[in-house]
Amino acid sequence: MAVTRAFFIGRFQPCHLGHMEVFRKILGEVDELIVGVGSAQESHTVENPFTAGERILMVSRALDELLEKMLESGEIDKMKKLYIIPLEDIYRNSLWVSHVMSMVPPFSVVYSNNPLVIRLFREAGVTVRSTKLYRRFEYQGTEIRRKMIEGEDWKNYVPDCVAEVIEEVKGVERIRDIANRDV
Repeated sequence: MAVTRAFFIGRFQPCHLGHMEVFRKILGEVDELIVGVGSAQESHTVENPFTAGERILMVSRALDELLEKMLESGEIDKMKKLYIIPLEDIYRNSLWVSHVMSMVPPFSVVYSNNPLVIRLFREAGVTVRSTKLYRRFEYQGTEIRRKMIEGEDWKNYVPDCVAEVIEEVKGVERIRDIANRDV
């Protein structure tokens, strides 16, 4: 029986509960999942405060917990193989798909809701599936980062293990420092 391996890319700044619902759907449909950590070269900015390594840690811990829960609940009947790969931007859309394909294991389907990602992979002849967006206005990195800067509750929007990573790397302090402006 052929293995179904899927690809999903995100910046994960930070990995949040919306991502987890997308992962749950994908993992219920495929045997293996490749998670691309996009814009891997970016860090220490308001838009991209976390390093690629920190984001890999967030995604890895969150997916490990999710897979355990899915196994315990019977949503899946066996452990899934995961690959988490940092992908730097190349700033050439016409070459981006071939860049991704050269950096990750082969895959048969891409999951995305990003119109550009969908278009680029479809133009390259790759099957693309969209997923439902889960509480999109709450579960988005921009809003979670704003809450961190403003001192609002942000932990309810990310898995506990992701909040632990953010605290471990002093991520809230970092983004607040970065957001300060020289007056």
